[in-house]
Amino acid sequence: MEQPITIQERRSVAKEFVTSMKLKVPVLVDDIDDSTSEAYASLPDRLYLIGKDGKIAFAGDRGPRGFKVDALQKAMEAEIKKIATEAGAQ
Repeated sequence: MEQPITIQERRSVAKEFVTSMKLKVPVLVDDIDDSTSEAYASLPDRLYLIGKDGKIAFAGDRGPRGFKVDALQKAMEAEIKKIATEAGAQ
């Protein structure tokens, strides 16, 4: 399969993937210049958790050796607790 050369093509490929995988989570598509990938040094793989506020709540080290699943899980639990606390305050 050829790589998309326009953002519209990239979005179309992503939409097909989301549909075929029956994903129920938000999916973000990088721009055609891969600026997000470049900014977050995603190669090799890294684990990131983006908080509800849109800020990085957890940034892992280079994978796969740098994957700290326990640390990611703790960060996810903290983020969920923070969201629940904010919801309870409203």
